Amino acid sequence: MNEIIAYFSTIPPLHRSLFLVCGITFFWFIENTFPLFQLKYHKWKHAGINFFLTFTTLVINFCLAFILLKSSDWAMVNHFGILEWLPKIPLALYTILGLLLLDLIGAYLPHFIQHKTKLLWRLHIVHHSDTWIDTTSANRHHPGESIIRFTFTTIGVLLVGSPMWMVFLYQTLSLIATQFNHANLSLPKKVDTYLSYIVVSPNMHKVHHHYMLPYTDSNYGNIFSIWDRLFGTFMTLSTDKIIYGIDTHMKPEEHNSLKNLLKIPFQKRRNPTS
Repeated sequence: MNEIIAYFSTIPPLHRSLFLVCGITFFWFIENTFPLFQLKYHKWKHAGINFFLTFTTLVINFCLAFILLKSSDWAMVNHFGILEWLPKIPLALYTILGLLLLDLIGAYLPHFIQHKTKLLWRLHIVHHSDTWIDTTSANRHHPGESIIRFTFTTIGVLLVGSPMWMVFLYQTLSLIATQFNHANLSLPKKVDTYLSYIVVSPNMHKVHHHYMLPYTDSNYGNIFSIWDRLFGTFMTLSTDKIIYGIDTHMKPEEHNSLKNLLKIPFQKRRNPTS
């Protein structure tokens, strides 16, 4: 555990970038070998749009990283946050608890709020508009949403009282988890089901990307599935009934055009069909 802490305390930016590139490469290869759906689309064009939006997310996070660092340092110096208020506990338990809390406050709750707040949903539509979900869809976020997500992450770090090594560890696990659960990957049904009791499995997250309510408003989890099960937002749907996208933006010229995707938050609001 000490070795992990030491590594993530000083993890170079290059290594963090390698986790992103290697993760996409690995899951892209796997999903081509064991696909869940035989998607009929121009894979490279689709990836190009998602890679551009991923790049904007990276730039925004890089430019604002100092805020995250300052927030973590402030929490540590001032003994602020849930972890700081707890009595001394074993390091392994401290780490697991911290990761769970970061997942709840910095990921699950913000995701839930995005779906329930009209203004934030306008930004989040870009992610849900993808009708060809694969591993490149993981970081398909409008630049405006990337700023919102960063803000919630910072709030999570402060409330949890997370040291920076834990933040970097969580972000790395989050990156791998989202690439995994967005991948067009076919796991044995029992394996996927058993996984979904601990982490967000591919089939579990695919339900969240079904194009109609109430399934769109379910399975908000990022890494751990416990929060959906605990708060009653967990739902299942047979994979043969899943249709990707969002019912308000199903036309290819809307969801497969980078120019239009960037404009979606500023367009007239459309009511869902259900």
